[in-house]
Amino acid sequence: MTAQEIEINVEKALEEIRPFLMSDGGNIKLLSVEDNTVRVQLEGACTGCSVNQMTLKNGVEATIRKYVPHIKEVINVA
Repeated sequence: MTAQEIEINVEKALEEIRPFLMSDGGNIKLLSVEDNTVRVQLEGACTGCSVNQMTLKNGVEATIRKYVPHIKEVINVA
């Protein structure tokens, strides 16, 4: 899988997640994919949410891994 294909697939995963985040007043933006690590930025209500780390690991990371299984981790860059 090329770097461009990985980025496209990560974006597809984020599109699957966005409706859930938006329903709570939040959003997510892809910043970069480097060395099998995805860097995102949680936006809106997600930035101050007390469960954003759980959402990031259990929701975002799990969904991204469905599209790109070799991703090691997803990091929120504030």
